[in-house]
Amino acid sequence: MTKEELNQMGGIILDASIAVHRELGPGLLESAYELALAKELRLRDILIRTQVPVELIYKGAALGKAYVMDILVKEEIIIEIKSVDVINPIFESQLITYLKLADKKLGYLINFNVPLLKDGFRRLVYRF
Repeated sequence: MTKEELNQMGGIILDASIAVHRELGPGLLESAYELALAKELRLRDILIRTQVPVELIYKGAALGKAYVMDILVKEEIIIEIKSVDVINPIFESQLITYLKLADKKLGYLINFNVPLLKDGFRRLVYRF
């Protein structure tokens, strides 16, 4: 995907996330938001995969599954879902690490446990 296509997809992800937040509101578990956002993106004919394992390679050796991406959009964009009181800076560092390990350029950290979703929506890039 080009930078423009990635940015356009970001707008769709934001819109879908707002739709989920309007429907469900804050206060649920992360797993509920993941299921709802996955459904919302599929309703918009967006190709996604959920709970995508990523293998850790260390000094050329495969060490096994290091983590699981919540949602991978069009094999290009990682979505990490949270439902917490405060976005801790470690969550952003975690997503940057996920981008690096999965060799992706763009990710979104979405905290649904906020009164207004725009306050819980973060865009992070790695070698964009």
